Amino acid sequence: MDFWFSGPWGLPFHLWTLELTLMGLLVGSFLNVVIYRLPLGKSVVRPPSHCPHCNYRIPIWLNLPILSWLQLRGRCAHCHAPISPRYLMVEALTGAAFFLTWLNWGHEHPGKAVALCVLWSGLLAATWIDLEHFIIPDEITLGGVGAGLVLSAIVPSLQSTETRITALVYSLGGILFGAGLVYGVLRLGKLLFGRLKIRLEPGTRVIFHETGLVLPEDTIPYEELFYRKTDAVVCHGDRVELSTRSFVDQPVRLELQRDPPRLLIGSETLNAEEEPWMAVTTGYMTLPREAMGLGDVKLMAAIGAFLGWEATVFSLMGSALLGSLVGLGLIAVGRRDWQARLPYGPFIAAAAVLWVVTGHHWIHWWLERTGAGPG
Repeated sequence: MDFWFSGPWGLPFHLWTLELTLMGLLVGSFLNVVIYRLPLGKSVVRPPSHCPHCNYRIPIWLNLPILSWLQLRGRCAHCHAPISPRYLMVEALTGAAFFLTWLNWGHEHPGKAVALCVLWSGLLAATWIDLEHFIIPDEITLGGVGAGLVLSAIVPSLQSTETRITALVYSLGGILFGAGLVYGVLRLGKLLFGRLKIRLEPGTRVIFHETGLVLPEDTIPYEELFYRKTDAVVCHGDRVELSTRSFVDQPVRLELQRDPPRLLIGSETLNAEEEPWMAVTTGYMTLPREAMGLGDVKLMAAIGAFLGWEATVFSLMGSALLGSLVGLGLIAVGRRDWQARLPYGPFIAAAAVLWVVTGHHWIHWWLERTGAGPG
């Protein structure tokens, strides 16, 4: 019956529920713009919404969340090119998240409900971008750190306290602990499982450009590969092409953390900064491997900013379990092999949601089982 009680400022609770749900649908529509444009380095504000195939500017009556996609049957009204179902899914998920969050927390803690909706929006955008591009942009992660700090100070109940100063301290602690915890795991994983050998079809052409490595079915930013001075990309080049010359049947080694960055081709040592482009024809590559990327570190810091340090511990453990189950399941059904990359951000996001919904129950259960709780 709480659904019908008064909400903030004396307005009917069901009216606020409707408004928050509609707001969620609109936010979901905007998140689709963010998910598409942000990884491409494009503005999320200009130009206005348009078809990426024919550049047709979408009028407002054809840009209504969910309804327009269904009305157009998933196709552009101008060129009839297909519109990804992702647009429908993101809008529906965001609307549902806002609706359920308001039902659970809106009556007693309306500010907390709104703050959690901000968190859900960031996690949804991070999840989809990581799934499609294996990156999580700083605009989402570092922006989330700032938003979590500000909202914790404004809405102390977000950190399960009543004072703003305490909430701010908890938020800062969550940022430092969350980022430090995941960065420690990243470094440990680098030490224990620091290399990955990739077998390619004979004669595969791999491109090394200024910002990343382009494989036949993937692009890996250099920032995900190089951390230590000993990190190196190694292969044997049947043919190696630089912008000014070429080599045949030579080993290749790229070390970007050296000073200056080094490119070794056969017996020659070159300055990698002076060689912005290289193509190597090869049948294998050995890459530095990470359990996580720096984007995951920053994402965990954002979760800590919103939810505190306990949530980061739970999110790390829960994401490891979820990632293992999904990875093994995909291997079992033949959808990926043991060496395939799996984005980790979506599992961190899922574990953070699980913490908000059930996390404290898990802690109480654990304390009771271990005898550490109050007797």
